[in-house]
Amino acid sequence: MKMKNLIKILLVFIITGIVVSCDEDNEFLDAPAKSTLDESTIFSTVDLAKGAVDGILEPIGQTNSYRGRFIPYYGFNTDVEYNYSADDEGSDADLVYYDAKPNNSRMNTDNNAWAMMYQGIERANIVIRGIRNYGNPEPDTEFGQLLGAALTYRAVYYADLMKAWGDVPARFEPIKTETLYLPKTSRDTIYKRLIADLGEASELVAWPNETTATSTVERVNKAFVKGFRARLAMIASGYQQYPDGVRRSNDPELSVENMYQLALDECRDVINSGKASLEPSFRDFWVKYNEEDISAGGESLWEIPFADGRGRVLFSFAVPHNSVDQFTGQARGGNAGPTPTVFYDYNENDTRRDVTCVPYEWGTAVNGIAMQELTAIDSWYFGKYRYEWMARNVTSTNDDGVNLIYMRYAEILLTAAEAANELEGPAAAATYLKQIRSRAFPADQQAEQVEAYVDALTTKEAMFNALVNEHKLEYTGEMDRKQDLIRWNLLKTKLDEEKSKLASLESRTGEYTNVPTTLYYKYQEDGYTLDIYGLNRGETENPGPDYSEFSWDQPLDEMMNTIYKPGVNVDDRQFWPIWQVFIDASNGQLVNDYGY
Repeated sequence: MKMKNLIKILLVFIITGIVVSCDEDNEFLDAPAKSTLDESTIFSTVDLAKGAVDGILEPIGQTNSYRGRFIPYYGFNTDVEYNYSADDEGSDADLVYYDAKPNNSRMNTDNNAWAMMYQGIERANIVIRGIRNYGNPEPDTEFGQLLGAALTYRAVYYADLMKAWGDVPARFEPIKTETLYLPKTSRDTIYKRLIADLGEASELVAWPNETTATSTVERVNKAFVKGFRARLAMIASGYQQYPDGVRRSNDPELSVENMYQLALDECRDVINSGKASLEPSFRDFWVKYNEEDISAGGESLWEIPFADGRGRVLFSFAVPHNSVDQFTGQARGGNAGPTPTVFYDYNENDTRRDVTCVPYEWGTAVNGIAMQELTAIDSWYFGKYRYEWMARNVTSTNDDGVNLIYMRYAEILLTAAEAANELEGPAAAATYLKQIRSRAFPADQQAEQVEAYVDALTTKEAMFNALVNEHKLEYTGEMDRKQDLIRWNLLKTKLDEEKSKLASLESRTGEYTNVPTTLYYKYQEDGYTLDIYGLNRGETENPGPDYSEFSWDQPLDEMMNTIYKPGVNVDDRQFWPIWQVFIDASNGQLVNDYGY
């Protein structure tokens, strides 16, 4: 790559300017507007500084950034989430079934997510320097809120870089000639810096709804910053692949004892604040999310904000619509879904099950009306993302504009439970796990599924295993599972376990002996909503003459063979390689580890 192209990648922020367009609804991931103002003017003026802070996130919405590359592909495959690209040979399959190569044709471009993340970091570095020099940022001030946001946005970019690539170059100051080329820095060093930065940011930003600036989940608030700091502490102390193998950090500052205590303290601060909470109904939370309710103070703590014309969350992951119909002007969705075993991992009374796992798609519309149509046992979809729950009609052919939830309050409770279990024992963790399960089960199931279930977890090991399982039940379809499995040192264990479970489900043996092989269905009074019988274990008899039969006995061997590529050790492929275009442009500073 020529020098001018490298400078374009790294210094776009300077070329395009600091201030970005920003509409009244805080949907600010649109193109930046040029600015000829100098830093002293921009960062001593609240409104201009606010535009610069918003501009830090603008690269997320670029075509080959989070929008079209990172969000659709990172996080697959796991024991609960399967990307249907893995069924095919080629660059997309390589990304999701642990065989990505540096020259991957989907990713190996100079405007890929890697470049956009560093563009965002460079913007953050300039903003942070400017506000420190000219804005007088103090707690409970507008400039303090802005500096806290900038520090947090920079941490988001770095956290996602390390999640995908492991060790990466560390840039915490605006680029100068002598820092144009940098080698990778140990992620331990970067995690420690981010944890410190977020500690500062948590003192600067307000709680949800405490100020106008924290009235929506599209702006960072103290609950999110503390929760994010807790997340990074857990990851930094967890297992992960280093160039010398899979292990915990050797840095004593990142010990389990230190990091779990930090995480527990931060989560308890959020819990005790009363400034965020679980939505009483799991289904209602996801309906509100699809309706694009961005009010702060509830379960969603922070969302990556996409304007209506950007973002591909539903476009990629929603229950698919095969044509324009009564619910959407965009015929998309269905690129990924739950593995077939997940539905049967839930207790039948768990209200999260039917929200999370959907066994149908929307067929081709006739006179504008589409009907739900059963798919197959190997083709489930994420019910958390539904065009039919949206309050507006998506008309774009390429984007849906729905935000990506980056963190919700359930994570605060589960992190508190995990840290408390390790440091204080299962009794200390029980109260947090009970809150998660209480929301999941109806009142008549509470005694058995909440109180008795949690009270029986009397050892650290039993509680830990229950929390690993609860993460699955709570978070399937949110693509957080892969990083959690890595930090628990369970990635290969759980993927191999899933292959075994798929084989048992296919043969209806073991725990799947009484899973039906035939479904029965009819349509409800509206004419397009399915009434399905036979999904639950033991539902084998036709419920009536008005029901039609549908085979529920499709082979699962293809999925078994593509959860990860045969012959690959997934613990040797926990990270993507740095794409070749960036290796070539690094003046010999960047190299790929992990056998790439």
